[in-house]
Amino acid sequence: MLVSRRHFLATAAAGIALPQRLWSASRIESGAMQVETLSDGHLVLPADFVFGGMPETELAPILARHGLASGALEPPCNVTLLRDGSRTILFDVGAGADFMPTAGRLSEALDALDLSPEEVTHVLFTHGHPDHLWGLLDEFDEPLFANARHMMGRAEFDYWMDPDTASTIGEARQSFAAGARRRLEAIANRISLFEDGEAVLPGVTARLTPGHTPGHMAFLIDAADPMMILGDAVTNPHVNFERPDWPSPSDQDAELAAETRVGLLDQLSADGLILVGFHLPEGGIGRVERAAKGYRYLPG
Repeated sequence: MLVSRRHFLATAAAGIALPQRLWSASRIESGAMQVETLSDGHLVLPADFVFGGMPETELAPILARHGLASGALEPPCNVTLLRDGSRTILFDVGAGADFMPTAGRLSEALDALDLSPEEVTHVLFTHGHPDHLWGLLDEFDEPLFANARHMMGRAEFDYWMDPDTASTIGEARQSFAAGARRRLEAIANRISLFEDGEAVLPGVTARLTPGHTPGHMAFLIDAADPMMILGDAVTNPHVNFERPDWPSPSDQDAELAAETRVGLLDQLSADGLILVGFHLPEGGIGRVERAAKGYRYLPG
């Protein structure tokens, strides 16, 4: 296995100074397969969105160990790109232009690789939240990855396409429902749906990891060094690892998400799988090991 990190910095064009833009990625080469995480920028979230309801006396030392102060969190957004010579696969498509000003930078990452959206052969979705789905359409509301086969778990697709979702998801997430449905309607006649445990592509198996959303999927990649693309089944490198059993309001079904997380981290640590996390730091590629309490994330 080879892991590397690269950084591209663009500071000027046509002789006119521009704000600095930094794009970075991590890469794994495993046999004939190359997996990279491309930065879509980052989110800005209130701390209560992640930590609300957790026991403060136990939470405080965890946050202190990780150098987290009270206030907003800024988790990175890592879109996964898999290439094996015949396929160019994106796992999720980032936030696009309409979610947060700090996200929606995937196009810059693709440009840095000299990779056009037309070259993407497959798009696989972990789930339908804005930072994973809203980059689906271009500025003309046409599918950005025009030549790709788009694929999503059936339960997840049905959830976001259900008209009742907007009235049951809660006021804070109503825009999530409207935005997901609008985008999925644009590809409804070209999307392929799959089930838990299905080999969605050769070497790529879907794993239902519900709780963050009802039909959230992770993907097991059969490579020389097997890996799992986690999406948002694990969303941070601190509390989710040290206390995976703690429910978080960032998950739609917090109790189910915690149960999923406990089982998932147990498997990842026991099997020694490489993990790829959408919101994990340093490119999101690493491993997990058991600790005295809970687990520990090991980047790189």
